[in-house]
Amino acid sequence: MKVVVSEQVLAFLGKLHPDHRRDVRRALRDLAKGSGDTKELAGALAGFYRLRVGRYRLVYRYGERQIEAIFFEHRSVVYELFRP
Repeated sequence: MKVVVSEQVLAFLGKLHPDHRRDVRRALRDLAKGSGDTKELAGALAGFYRLRVGRYRLVYRYGERQIEAIFFEHRSVVYELFRP
């Protein structure tokens, strides 16, 4: 499955240390293959999923034939900042 990345995710990735950026890219490739540390979100974020990448979280959802990587941030603030 193809992963489509939002502008916010690209901007945040650009600010990361190269080692962390490499980990995120690897996690996105794994997500496209159907693996990774994922979890379905609940409550106001129902219908979205999270991918854990070290101390960061990626919020995504499934589209028709792709995965939409919507929001990426540090785990301590990701759920406070992300609003669908």
